[in-house]
Amino acid sequence: MKVWEEVWAWVRTVGSAAVYAILIVTFGFQVARVEGMSMAPTLEDQDRLIVNKFIYLISSPQRGDIVMLRYPVNPDKSFVKRVIAEEGDMVRIVDGRVYVNDVPLKDDYVKSEYRSHEDFGPTVIPEGYYFVLGDHRNNSSDSRDWGMVPKKYIIGKVQVRWWPLPDATIFH
Repeated sequence: MKVWEEVWAWVRTVGSAAVYAILIVTFGFQVARVEGMSMAPTLEDQDRLIVNKFIYLISSPQRGDIVMLRYPVNPDKSFVKRVIAEEGDMVRIVDGRVYVNDVPLKDDYVKSEYRSHEDFGPTVIPEGYYFVLGDHRNNSSDSRDWGMVPKKYIIGKVQVRWWPLPDATIFH
């Protein structure tokens, strides 16, 4: 009888841990890997990230947030991009310089050699949508190509780069 009590206690413990793990992964945090250079120099190919999925259940993405999102053209794929404009904002790009509501975007994180020289817009971001760009503007598939991202496609906010260890970073 003692053996069955021990086995049952072990099964309950493992079962509880599995339920907690599923809840954490579903609603809390996700580990992700960067594939490609579209967010360079902020994020590099093969960087490992922790994505906070819970934060956007209680708040909305903000301008400047680095987010993981479902690719609007194929929602089975996920991308990492930076939120540039929120619903109601007007975005335009002139010779590669981004303006949000006619104010130049402070984007010192974009190296001059990564800055494109194209024009876009002006366009107003519809309700429930976001305009996202990669930090490597010359090498990024983003809202300039496939349009605005619905909020429901934003998986979470990139909070930590944990690999490679020498480049570990907490993003605010």
